[in-house]
Amino acid sequence: MELLPLWLCLGVHFLAVEWRNPSRMVMAASQGDCKLLDGVADCRGQNLVSVPSNLPPSSQMLLLDANPLKTLWNHSLQHYPLLESLSLHSCHLEHIGSGAFQEQARLRSLALPDNSLSESYKETAAALCRLRGLRRLDLSGNALTEDMVALMLQNLSSLESVSLARNTIMRLDDSVFEGLGHLRELDLQRNYIFEIEGGAFDSLPELRHLNLAYNNLPCIVDFGLTQLRSLNVSYNSLEWFLAAGGEASFELETLDLSHNQLLFFPLLPQCSKLRTLLLRDNHMGFYRDLYNSSSPQEMVAQFLLVDGNVTNITTVSLWEEFASSDLSELRFLDMSQNQFQYLPDGFLKKMPALSYLNLNQNCLVTLHIREHEPPGALAELDLSQNQLSAVHVAPGLRSGLRSLRSFNLSSNQLLGVPAGLFADASNLTTIDMSHNQISVCPRPAGVDPGDTPSCVDFRSLASLRRLSLEGCGLRALQDCSFQGTALTHLDLSGNWGVLNGSLAPLRVLAPTLQVLSLRNVGLSSSSTTELDFSEFGNLRVLDLSGNALTTFPRFRGSLSLQTLDLRRNLLTALPQRAVSEQLSGSLRTIYLSQNPYDCCGVEGWEALQRLHTVADLAMVTCNLSSKVLRLTELPRGVPLDCKWERVDMGLLYLVLILPSCLTLLVACTVIFLTFRKPLLQVIKSRCHWSSIY
Repeated sequence: MELLPLWLCLGVHFLAVEWRNPSRMVMAASQGDCKLLDGVADCRGQNLVSVPSNLPPSSQMLLLDANPLKTLWNHSLQHYPLLESLSLHSCHLEHIGSGAFQEQARLRSLALPDNSLSESYKETAAALCRLRGLRRLDLSGNALTEDMVALMLQNLSSLESVSLARNTIMRLDDSVFEGLGHLRELDLQRNYIFEIEGGAFDSLPELRHLNLAYNNLPCIVDFGLTQLRSLNVSYNSLEWFLAAGGEASFELETLDLSHNQLLFFPLLPQCSKLRTLLLRDNHMGFYRDLYNSSSPQEMVAQFLLVDGNVTNITTVSLWEEFASSDLSELRFLDMSQNQFQYLPDGFLKKMPALSYLNLNQNCLVTLHIREHEPPGALAELDLSQNQLSAVHVAPGLRSGLRSLRSFNLSSNQLLGVPAGLFADASNLTTIDMSHNQISVCPRPAGVDPGDTPSCVDFRSLASLRRLSLEGCGLRALQDCSFQGTALTHLDLSGNWGVLNGSLAPLRVLAPTLQVLSLRNVGLSSSSTTELDFSEFGNLRVLDLSGNALTTFPRFRGSLSLQTLDLRRNLLTALPQRAVSEQLSGSLRTIYLSQNPYDCCGVEGWEALQRLHTVADLAMVTCNLSSKVLRLTELPRGVPLDCKWERVDMGLLYLVLILPSCLTLLVACTVIFLTFRKPLLQVIKSRCHWSSIY
């Protein structure tokens, strides 16, 4: 009892303090969701309108992304002098106080993307200039112009990485990046840059990675950034790319000129370390064969370069533009989606280290395989979607494809390939010859070899694992067509009758085959040989869509099948055996739509729904009394129409006819009894019978 007055006084005092400071409880609640771990304070997406002040002062990384801060005041960060990394992504920032970073001497990384810093860029520049040790700065997506950027980057000589992507920069001169002597990475993608003045990057001797993608640059002439290791100028409007002449050594390793409007193969440095060259989606071609080589003076173009009071003239040979380029270390070359009709003699010889070559979607007509062309190191060659009608191999050459692992010749006009083309390709694992009108050795009996081009022989190609022959117009395969191979992936789709209703040509592949596509090959359930995949124990994916199957294929034994496609067949029902024994094992996905199912024969659907394997269940329909219904809309149990269909038709006819017969009999009896007496009299009168009345 003696302590009761004391407790009452303390309670009244505590309530008075809380009454005078109501914001304390509110602030604690609003910042209670920040996650703290090893010096990192993660407050992203907490709807904060100000920087929390009750986080640990020793925090080294502060993440405030996706909070509506709008303003970073001078005192907002004063509680965190040890910050090394600060992220303010998408915070609606319009104003940063000039003293906002005055306590952050240790700050090394500052991310301010997707804000509105152009509103008060001068104060932001004043705030940034206090960060003498800043290494990484992200100002992307702030609607900044080149003048704003030049002001913001002043006195930030410690910067090593700057991102200015998604701004409104239109041109660059030598004042924008002045003083950034340690800058190594510069991202300028997705701006509106249409002009870069000479010397714009001269103040960046340490620059190694430059991204200029998605801008409006019309050309790059006299390129001389020898220190660069990667340059991305994709998605611009480039018609020319000319490196500076001379014997200067370039460090360039990756050059991306894809998705431009280049007309000629780029003039690359004469001494470089280029390993990756991307030229996809341009308008390039080689034109020497279309020009009169007897007039060499007309085979050049001259560029007039004006830099202040200095004028330079660069002369370029248009038809041999690759001749002086250093491609000795090139490993990856993508020239797809261009207009190349041929490759000049010696073109590939200049690339002895080339391992990947993509010439997809060009206008190539003939492929010549010579010594060192393709290079001995080439592992992947894509010549698909061209106009190839012939492949020529130099006489006596046996090692042209020795290192090749992947060869894509699909969608051309080939009728065959030279005999023994793959004989020495001991590392070849993938061949795609789909959509060429070829034949496979050996030919079916009765076919005259003189009437057809040479067949393609895949036999004894032990390294082959993936083979695509879709849409090749193949005739029935022989049982030994794939003898000596260990194929795991085979696509024979679109070749009607290629199996002649039998799986015998594939038996040799049964132990190894994992993915098999037999889409639209004319398979039916009425074939002389049953469609039985019991021997294919390792089969994982099977596509049987677009055929004429009326019954479910068999999968006896150990089933490893995971995906089965039975769309566009003639299935009317699935047997219970398939659902209970075969589909409940390893199968994960099955496609069953576009079949003429009978609604009265789909008792197995409930089991399939429980298995969650039918990927297209919403599109599966069935026929019920001349109506088409979705299976998901069928009522539970057997529909009433199906019950009528299952009744014994003889008994049904008897039940329907019996009442009619009884009715007719009663009617006849009534009529007879009504007219009985007059009828008897007529008969008696005609027959003169006597009668007693």
